[in-house]
Amino acid sequence: MYSSEVRVVGDRTVEGRVEAGNFCAGKDRHTVYFTAAFDRPFASHGTWRGSTPTPGEREAAGEGGNGAWVTFDARADRDVVVKVGLSYTGVEGARKNLEAETDDSYDFDATRTALHATWERQLAAVRIGGGSTERQRAFYTALYHAQLHPNLAGDVDGRYAGFDGKTHTASGFTPYQNLSLWDTHRPQNQLLQMLQPKVARDVALSVVAIGRDGGWLPRWSLANSETNIMTGDPVTPFLVEAWSKGLLAGHEKEAYALLRKNALGPPPDDSPYNGRAGIASYRERGYIPSGLEPGKDCPDKGGDNDCRHPASATLEYAAADASLALMAKALGHTADARVFAARGQWYRNLWDSSIDQFRPRTTDGTWLTPYDPVEAGHQFHEGGAHQYQWLVPQDPAGLVSLMGGKRQTEKRLDAFFAYDKLFEDPAGTAREEWISAPYDYYGKPTYNPNNEPDLHSPYMYLWAGAPARTATVVRAAMTLFTDGPDGMTGNDDLGTMSAWYVFSSLGLYPTTNGGGFLAVSSPQFPSAVIRIGDHGTRQGGTLTVRAPGASDSQRYVKRAKFGGKNLRATWLDWDTVAQGGDLSFEMTGEPSAWGTGKGAEPPSVNRAAADSRRHLDASLRTASDVLPTADSPQRVRLRLDVLGQSPGTLRVGVRATAPRGWTVKTAGPFPLVSRRLPVQRTTAVDVTVPAGTAPGSYTVRITAAAHGVPGVERVATVEVRPAARCATDAGEACAVDLGKEVNHDGTATVAASDEGDFDGAGWSYDGDLLPAAGPFVRDGVTYHAPDPSGTAENFVEARGQAMLLPAGSYATLRLVAAAHHGPVTTLLTVRYTDGTTGEVPVTVGDWAGAAPQGGTVALEMPHRIKRGQGVDGPPVRLFASSADLDASKTVRSLGLRNDPRVQVYAITLG
Repeated sequence: MYSSEVRVVGDRTVEGRVEAGNFCAGKDRHTVYFTAAFDRPFASHGTWRGSTPTPGEREAAGEGGNGAWVTFDARADRDVVVKVGLSYTGVEGARKNLEAETDDSYDFDATRTALHATWERQLAAVRIGGGSTERQRAFYTALYHAQLHPNLAGDVDGRYAGFDGKTHTASGFTPYQNLSLWDTHRPQNQLLQMLQPKVARDVALSVVAIGRDGGWLPRWSLANSETNIMTGDPVTPFLVEAWSKGLLAGHEKEAYALLRKNALGPPPDDSPYNGRAGIASYRERGYIPSGLEPGKDCPDKGGDNDCRHPASATLEYAAADASLALMAKALGHTADARVFAARGQWYRNLWDSSIDQFRPRTTDGTWLTPYDPVEAGHQFHEGGAHQYQWLVPQDPAGLVSLMGGKRQTEKRLDAFFAYDKLFEDPAGTAREEWISAPYDYYGKPTYNPNNEPDLHSPYMYLWAGAPARTATVVRAAMTLFTDGPDGMTGNDDLGTMSAWYVFSSLGLYPTTNGGGFLAVSSPQFPSAVIRIGDHGTRQGGTLTVRAPGASDSQRYVKRAKFGGKNLRATWLDWDTVAQGGDLSFEMTGEPSAWGTGKGAEPPSVNRAAADSRRHLDASLRTASDVLPTADSPQRVRLRLDVLGQSPGTLRVGVRATAPRGWTVKTAGPFPLVSRRLPVQRTTAVDVTVPAGTAPGSYTVRITAAAHGVPGVERVATVEVRPAARCATDAGEACAVDLGKEVNHDGTATVAASDEGDFDGAGWSYDGDLLPAAGPFVRDGVTYHAPDPSGTAENFVEARGQAMLLPAGSYATLRLVAAAHHGPVTTLLTVRYTDGTTGEVPVTVGDWAGAAPQGGTVALEMPHRIKRGQGVDGPPVRLFASSADLDASKTVRSLGLRNDPRVQVYAITLG
């Protein structure tokens, strides 16, 4: 809450306002005004500001919270009725709204009865028959939830608070607000369009009005301000879907202009919108790379940012572009349609065929390494690569082809859903195999029904030629919806999860925005009658779904008909369904051949050619190495990742230059067989450093080149310096002195809270709670602690450097480290004196989180220090982990990846 104001008016009314915002760390601000009218006079009143009450006072205002109280004489009548009117334009608007809705009535029961009748009429839009009472309750609860949002934004006279901070008057539409578009552009939007097209039209025109008033289209707007929450470009498929159903009639030109502007560039610097924050890189490269810095490389106006989740944002941009291409083509913008359709295929630019997964690419253009598709470096928003592997709604057929065809895709889907286990225990499998925890998005390689990115994935079986399996998976997911207190899966996100349940129960599902079709599968209930809302001549009528005998066991479709004609395909054109009709199923207890014939799968609306640009990228696994001074030659092996993309094959040559007297050896030319997909190979560059090389830093230049594309040069630094030493010898173990390696102060104290900055946001470890400089023991291992005091540097921040280690033959490397802004899986490059290397993946836990798998808590503190404030929660930790070394070789150095989130505190070799 930023500020508030309250005022006691007369002896029956309290009015005021609240200015609030910062939803989910966004920078949104909005003000809501209220008037509260009571049915009897106050006996007394007063106000408070902060913690100071003032009896008899009528007004309180200022920063933060303010309030008023009123009392009543309850000796004869103990009931008090209050009615509240709200407005976003001012108190006068709240008064008018209250009067229009209640006049002079204080009849609570009559108001409740009228509201109940309104919802009865709305819920009667779908009449289901059969099924258990619990299932029916779950269905109507979901139908209710799916129609609660968005919310009315304007006053009864049409006035509304615009996104430019001004008051406007709506013309031809009723303003709505609270638009969780990242969530609701999926089934919730389509359900409103089917059942309440007038409301859906008003919502769509409200989004257009946001673009008109505020200068840009929103992603996740709250009241009359943009939060910038979530990623991608959900407003495009949202509005394209509305356009495809005729709900933007008369406003197509304005809507398209706003969508086009949003798809081609970022908002102005003074705009509060992030927009497509990664659009510059996306247009240049065909993907958003990992490693961009929000606020520097891309706009950062608060909230979430596409550059923090570049892999998922790339997939979302491509899906949005494919939707926009449909609209552009229909409106006659042929050149735009070609551009956006081509971009709809850019999802392929992140497909790593060596692992058959989507994979982030770095700013160097190569694959993010190391890479665990489960947690995926958090490069996908609220999901890993497994959940996002299906997010190609514009071209499922193309995705099936990438995955190796229908049979291979079916196998992937089976693994994703733990399909074999669904038969024995569907409810248990849904809860144990699919879900880690309600908000754990990076814990498993399976379906997550708690969140939106993979909601449509059960219907991917239709494109894999196995529609019967959709029925099994959907029925299992339905067990998560009950009439109990935990009867909703995940966060309903303004009705999105509920809309999934409603559509799936009817045997229909909208998989693609703007595609103009509904996927067809097995309905949950034996019958359903759907009142399709009227919208001119475009839609309106009764859709009857009949599935006699449908149940959990009789869940498979044997035959289907629409309008009395055999339906062999697993989809229906929306224009056919829009006028109503009769959809009938013959159900069976065994999987059938229905929907498996040639061409039975739903359409792929974007089948443009894949990206045909030619380019070559390269990166060094570690761009530096460090050697001790020596009287004999020493060998360094540098590993170069080379990635190419072209319509055919690139033949790549690698060459290197080193200082005079040094020798370098590279492998011969090699082919990268691309066929429009990114393909990568790792090659070695062996460098021999002469005996007696003086201390200093030396440069090795490496160039990768191929015919017809610009070459790429990468520079490695080899440093020579005096040998490292063990700070403490504990038996055969060596606690390494990192005094020459530390480069970051991550500690502060209560007395000097501004001295350190561990996470780059002003929080630090409490130096008074860390071990003093010198040896300390944890779990039987002796480490050497850096100096935690003052402004001393005490962490090694990973910046792509190499750390010189005391030479010796060791079997184990023990690491104490922590990360900020989430756990990080990184790669340690261990280099040995014979020139060979070993790469060790390590997951470093978030300092305010739990120990990662394979790690333990080495040090734990009850609080951290906040700059300028002192003690602040939550508890923070340092984590210990270990990695195997080749004890037959002599270790020389340890290379770190360039990821400043990773902070090394101590190392012991043993």
